[in-house]
Amino acid sequence: MKLYDKILLEHGGGGLLTGELIEQVFLPRLGNPHLRQLTDSALVAIGGERFCFTTDSYVVSPLFFPGGDIGSLAVHGTVNDLAVCGSRPLFLSAGFIIEEGFATEKLERIVDSMAAAASRAAVQVVTGDTKVVPRGAADGLYITTSGIGEFMYGRELSPLAIKPGDEVIVNGPVGDHGAAILCARQDLGFSSTVLSDSAALGGLAQDILKSSPEIHCMRDCTRGGLGAVLAEIAGQSGRDISVQERDIPLRESVRGVCEMLGFDPLYLANEGKLVVFCGSGQAPAVLAAMRSHDEGHEAALIGTVRESGRGRAVLTTLIGGERVIDRPTGELVPRIC
Repeated sequence: MKLYDKILLEHGGGGLLTGELIEQVFLPRLGNPHLRQLTDSALVAIGGERFCFTTDSYVVSPLFFPGGDIGSLAVHGTVNDLAVCGSRPLFLSAGFIIEEGFATEKLERIVDSMAAAASRAAVQVVTGDTKVVPRGAADGLYITTSGIGEFMYGRELSPLAIKPGDEVIVNGPVGDHGAAILCARQDLGFSSTVLSDSAALGGLAQDILKSSPEIHCMRDCTRGGLGAVLAEIAGQSGRDISVQERDIPLRESVRGVCEMLGFDPLYLANEGKLVVFCGSGQAPAVLAAMRSHDEGHEAALIGTVRESGRGRAVLTTLIGGERVIDRPTGELVPRIC
């Protein structure tokens, strides 16, 4: 498919249009074996040791939301991208683009939150950069973080490692972050008790990896939600992934927001959720490890990898029918992270 003549908001949503942008613009010009892995972090070798390296940018609106802010989010997101690729997160960089006139008090609150999140995640922000742009050139503040972590697992985690019979697990209720941001937007006209699930998952991921020698793939479910991740992994692996709607954990408050606004919770963003593919029969050990953490005590087995297929994610609905989980064309709500 030919790329659009101009970039749309949907190109940043983590779905189908994002994939087209990567495939048609970035990979032809920047492609190399590391970049073509298209995982949350690149696995690179330095001096005989292997490390994971990742980068991400944060443009969330509003900057402060129920359950977090852009500072803690910038730490959590990058730590999680490292953790789900099998590494122990170590060091971060932070780049700040600040609009002229931005309140110093707000910046201090955000940096304090960032420092607290880094301390809890046992990582250090070791380098950074600051740019100030004229009024109107940015919406207050944008942050970019990069991170490096020491690869700790015995095998590379990848959709290509997924096998028939693999069990699919998520570490808790989906859609909390997306619903919290929606409710925090000033133009919605209603309030909700939904809090963002924004959290660092490094400790959780390490215990998952220790719980079983048959962890084949992990992904954090951010933009595009669980649905986008399942559809992407199914396509990359070439295998069908079958999930049960009744088994996917979802808070009633998030369900209510989705019903009111007409959204599918499968595609709402998360910032503290990961999906795990483990070998057949490994789910009890993995679930036990996950449920020992605050970030995993509501973990659930939601599906399996089928023996054959065409690279599709398939949802069995509450009434027993099946529907394909497609990659979203864009993002339900822009600037969600």
